[in-house]
Amino acid sequence: MTTGEPAHVSDLLGTPGRITALVGGGGKTTLLHGLGTYLGRRAVLTTTTQMAADEVGGARLLLGPSRDEIAEAVADDDPRPVLVWSRIADKASGGPKGLGVDRDAPSSWLALVDHVLVEADGSRGHPAKAPAPHEPALPAGPTDVVAVIGANALNRVIADQCHRPLRLAAAVDCSPYERLTPERAAILLTSPDGARRSVPMDAGYAIAITMVDEDSRPLVDLLVAEVARREPETPVHQFAAQWPGVRE
Repeated sequence: MTTGEPAHVSDLLGTPGRITALVGGGGKTTLLHGLGTYLGRRAVLTTTTQMAADEVGGARLLLGPSRDEIAEAVADDDPRPVLVWSRIADKASGGPKGLGVDRDAPSSWLALVDHVLVEADGSRGHPAKAPAPHEPALPAGPTDVVAVIGANALNRVIADQCHRPLRLAAAVDCSPYERLTPERAAILLTSPDGARRSVPMDAGYAIAITMVDEDSRPLVDLLVAEVARREPETPVHQFAAQWPGVRE
């Protein structure tokens, strides 16, 4: 299922009672909070990696809560989603961070809300990435995966615009000093050495292209067509550059 029409965040949601994990490049935090705004108190948001401490969005932040404390928060009259971090810590670079939860934790919240949403990967602000061997940090339990890529990575030099450029170049079989063409981006998004790393066989899988504007539209159309050729069953959703949300 592919479309050239702008997507709504609700298109990214899997079946209620399952975890939705966001992996890949730039736009994950924006999408996470967009989904949270749409779902309100029907959702718990979290990360299994880390987020900047100011990336709370419109959610209610709980630090290291017990399951009972989360249950109490989602049962009250506040319409906002709950965001769970284990704690906030100062980092040597990048300022204070909200540290993520253990991978086993999100599944324990599924009985409390309709959806649990997890940012399960880091890209250090880059619009595209390839995972290291330990990535992504997918949560345990029934999980659907959304791979994110920013349109502003397309046709740009991999070493300049991508996180883990050597790994990305190896995954798409080129030099890191070559460009991430739409064809190479499609390989990245459909490869087990790329965005599909560690995705469970029974997981739903979709692609979200962020930062789409008129200038990038021809490249995005080529990317969508190439993904459809490789994996016609994989949904591809597009989000405009001016789409509201918090920064990645």
